[in-house]
Amino acid sequence: MADAVIGDEAIYLDYNATAPPRPEAVEAVTAAMREVGNATSVHGHGQDAAHRVDTARRQIAELLNCSSGEIVFTSGATEANNLALHAAFSHDKALVTTTVEHPAVLETAKALTAEEPHALVLLPVDADGLVDLDALYLALAEHTVAIVSVMAANNETGVLTDVSSVVKAAHEAGALVHTDATQLIGRMPIDLAEIEVDLLSLSAHKFGGPQGVGALFMRRDIALPYRPLMRGGGQERGWRAGTLNVAGIAGAGAAAQAAAFGLAAESARIRRLRDAFELAVTAQLPYCRINGARDQRLPGVSSITFAGAPADAVLAAMPEVAASEGSACSSGAPGPSHVLLAMGRSREEADATVRFSLGYATTERDIDRAVHATVRAVRQARTAMAAPP
Repeated sequence: MADAVIGDEAIYLDYNATAPPRPEAVEAVTAAMREVGNATSVHGHGQDAAHRVDTARRQIAELLNCSSGEIVFTSGATEANNLALHAAFSHDKALVTTTVEHPAVLETAKALTAEEPHALVLLPVDADGLVDLDALYLALAEHTVAIVSVMAANNETGVLTDVSSVVKAAHEAGALVHTDATQLIGRMPIDLAEIEVDLLSLSAHKFGGPQGVGALFMRRDIALPYRPLMRGGGQERGWRAGTLNVAGIAGAGAAAQAAAFGLAAESARIRRLRDAFELAVTAQLPYCRINGARDQRLPGVSSITFAGAPADAVLAAMPEVAASEGSACSSGAPGPSHVLLAMGRSREEADATVRFSLGYATTERDIDRAVHATVRAVRQARTAMAAPP
């Protein structure tokens, strides 16, 4: 386990927002920043920069088990999601996604179908956050579908989607499949030789790379209309024009390589820590609910609703713990989580939900301290709410 670039006294449990940068990524970014060179220049400096990009492309491809020629670098998963949906969408066909997607998918899907809202099909989820596959089969039977977009792992609850079943059903109906795998990559093993999605989005900062760089996997044997979001110099095979972010890309590759090392064992370690955290917290605090299918979640994600304790009050009472409210809308204004509402939670329940997310640098001591802080903070918030005005 590498040392994270975080403060010694902080209890950082917000990996779903961003992971602490891995030392390997910091070193790669720093080394690239010390050199000059545009990766498209033909002289030696340019070729050195191009080599860094090629190395990172290979490192990410190895993490996914795909060809390096299937990786297109972007500014992050939001851009990758936009690029994927724009490229695959057809105005005479439907776009199918779910009610619990990240806004980068949901808002893009709504924009693409704004003039033909009937072309957008939103699949529901059950109380555990699992996608309703029967609804998918019905949508594929009732519509001619261009693309199905489902997230591999939910950013709020960590619930995993049965992507293989989605791929099988969609391909049998002649539709492409895109997955926003932002939260999954670098946290659980994935093999794109076995999970035959056509398009996959990722963001480096979720697995310890720098912010502002991501990638879109585009399977080489799919036929897509040429629809880049930006046109210009023709970089990334014309799909993403603009000078390559050599330092960021190098850091992304280094983080991918570091994340790939012992990934299965690391995922198991983090799952044990998460389970220990949930067991200790729920044993000491009554009226708690863990959100999401217990056995179908990312190993490091814990979404807990603390009845009678608003999330903002809980977080304010434990400043030493970096965690997130489970109820925040994409605009940043106060509002209930669309994910929790889609799972049947009330607005009050959503407002009392905190998301804890663990990662590669989380230790047993972090968990022990986080349990103590969380129990104290929830009790304090409940006491304050129960006090007369």
